[in-house]
Amino acid sequence: MNKTPAFSICVYCGSRNGASPLYVQVAQEVGQWIGSHQGQLVYGGGENGLMGLVAKSTMEAGGRVVGIIPTALQSKEKPRIACDELHVVDTMHERKQMMAERSDVFLALPGGIGTFEEFFEIWTWRQLGYHDKPIGLLNTNGYYDGLLAFVQSSVAQGFLSDSQMELIKTSAHPTELLRTLVQDAGFSPQTIAPGL
Repeated sequence: MNKTPAFSICVYCGSRNGASPLYVQVAQEVGQWIGSHQGQLVYGGGENGLMGLVAKSTMEAGGRVVGIIPTALQSKEKPRIACDELHVVDTMHERKQMMAERSDVFLALPGGIGTFEEFFEIWTWRQLGYHDKPIGLLNTNGYYDGLLAFVQSSVAQGFLSDSQMELIKTSAHPTELLRTLVQDAGFSPQTIAPGL
């Protein structure tokens, strides 16, 4: 895909596949949706796990892929050389800053501690006013039920507000959530194929 992408989505997700085949299926669906809607994926640049599956599926569906990986992680995460752009940066801070700058929307799939950290940071940046881009949490197979229950308890305990909770959208349905986030970012429905 040589033309300018219709939109750019940053995806945070695991560098492992997880215990359920549903995680693999959803990662592939997310990539396929991005690519088939002429979108661009911005992600951590790795070949392994859900990260690699989202990237591969995006490219196979005609989308563009931008990978951003720190030098220190190249031996651990195996960079995906096939990216349209692969940026090797010095630090995690540079990686996350570039990912944020290159994206219109942020979406967290199931993942581990790195996914949690990136999701919470971009949510924090939003509530502090450093950006106003939509943020989604894809709750595949109830993976984030415990986390969502915890943050709701933080609201009840007075440490989070309802308005902060409203800054994130959650769903178990990838295409529904992706469509909502992209439209919330200001892209017209005409950019997105109807029914998808």
